[in-house]
Amino acid sequence: MKRSNTLVGYITEVSGGRLVATLLNELEGFQPVVRLRGENIAVGRLGSQLLIRNGNQQVLSQVIKMWEEPLETPTMEQNNHPVASGGTNTKVRQRYLALLPLGHITIEGAFERGVKTFPVTGSEVHLVSKQQLALMFDRFHREELALGRLSNGDIDVYLDPNSLFTRHLAILGQSGAGKSWTVTSLLQRTLQTMPNAHVVLLDLHGEYGWRDEEGNLHSPFPESVARHLDVRELEIPYWLLTYAELVDFLVDKTDPTATLQIAYLRDVLYSLRKKANTHLELEQLSVDSPVYFSLKELYLYFKKANEQQLDFGKTKGALYGAFNNFLVRFQSMYNDTRYDFLLKPSKRTRSEHLEGLLRDFIGLGKPKRQITIIDLSSIPSDVRPVVSSQIARLAFEFNYWNPRRREFPILLVCEEAHQYLPREGDEALTATRRAMERIAKEGRKYGVALCVVSQRPIELSETVLSQCSNYLCLRITNPDDQAYVRGLMPEGEADLADILASLSRGEVLAVGDATPLPTRFQVYPPDPPPDSSDIPLSQSWRNGPEDLNVADIVHHWWQQKR
Repeated sequence: MKRSNTLVGYITEVSGGRLVATLLNELEGFQPVVRLRGENIAVGRLGSQLLIRNGNQQVLSQVIKMWEEPLETPTMEQNNHPVASGGTNTKVRQRYLALLPLGHITIEGAFERGVKTFPVTGSEVHLVSKQQLALMFDRFHREELALGRLSNGDIDVYLDPNSLFTRHLAILGQSGAGKSWTVTSLLQRTLQTMPNAHVVLLDLHGEYGWRDEEGNLHSPFPESVARHLDVRELEIPYWLLTYAELVDFLVDKTDPTATLQIAYLRDVLYSLRKKANTHLELEQLSVDSPVYFSLKELYLYFKKANEQQLDFGKTKGALYGAFNNFLVRFQSMYNDTRYDFLLKPSKRTRSEHLEGLLRDFIGLGKPKRQITIIDLSSIPSDVRPVVSSQIARLAFEFNYWNPRRREFPILLVCEEAHQYLPREGDEALTATRRAMERIAKEGRKYGVALCVVSQRPIELSETVLSQCSNYLCLRITNPDDQAYVRGLMPEGEADLADILASLSRGEVLAVGDATPLPTRFQVYPPDPPPDSSDIPLSQSWRNGPEDLNVADIVHHWWQQKR
């Protein structure tokens, strides 16, 4: 019986989520490269796919390891090739493959994730052509998003946007691996194919919108689709903070009187919110309702209680001196001009102004925009967690109360997420972590998706990452981060993390629900790119300016304006 020219070996070991195949050796006709349907296929190439056949059962697998061992064979005649007699042995190489089962092929020839029945030893291992793969994945190409091309071929890589965004996405990779490049390319292609997209991007370094010396705006997203907002212009006022967020912001929890401050703040806050909004005739009002209250009055309440004396000054009040540290902390922040956008709003001074804020924030202002880029680079790092928490909560609350949430999904993209969304520790970041984790756990039900971007996955909130069903992993060489990413990947696919250190710049390993199988591909270059390229050090040191306007630098530093 003539052997199929696609047969390259047989399954010789089955254990858990991994299979071992023994390839045909040279005497059995092994060829390192096979010509199949006009395509040269390298047998055993890492990341390539092979088809395992056992009767009517077909399992698609991926090569994750290849090795060989010397094999001593007695002289004999095999495959009609005479071997010289004389009692000597012929040395050949025996090659083996470790295979990761990805899914099974249905009777109709379509690919489905998951393996219902594992193949047994002796099952045949066959090559798969690009045309066959294209037919298997045809059903995945209906609402796809083309993001790149296979690293080892010229096939476009498609991701399912429904699964990619609604089930949360993590883009992970070390500095310089191409994270901003990948984010930009992904969003550019999303906005081009989906005219009614609603994206909010937190830009910590001004990479997605920057001004030149003449003040002209440059961005990888044109003004026709993007609204660029300095967070100080967006003006998220203090009165939008919840009670818990105000506690995190105003109260030093290491202070011995912190418990008193927290309890008193609750009573005063509720009273002030209710007092300032009687004209709204609200049936219900809570301490967390996003309505205006006077910050100055809040301060005066604490000051009065802190100085209260009874019996004409003979007896000190119950709270006398308890709020000394609170008042000093409050005054320090209130007098710091860097916090003016939060503590001294000029536009958002009434509860009714919340509608305008939400329209600007979500892209429904005039004119409407698909993506809102919020530049956080101009504010102090210690207040970024508060602002990030607010933006996350606004996105969630907007759709939580939106009856048409299923028709209006929102994507929140968090650049450099490890800076304000830590795994554990820092109490000052509790509110931010809580807001983001709520989206991670409940956002899918209310049409709010999360995309976290980080160079240190091990430092990111474990809750957020565990809720992500999709990972775009770029180069990661740190052993701790590699181990952590390996633990995040679906069972059976963790071995793919071994290739993270070998990825080139802009090359991605995509794993998760949005792709039918783990895929290594080169991301399409964004056009135009973000302002995240490496500094041309050698060129600058050879031909750079001999002098600078240091006075201008000092002036910007004084005003905290870039």
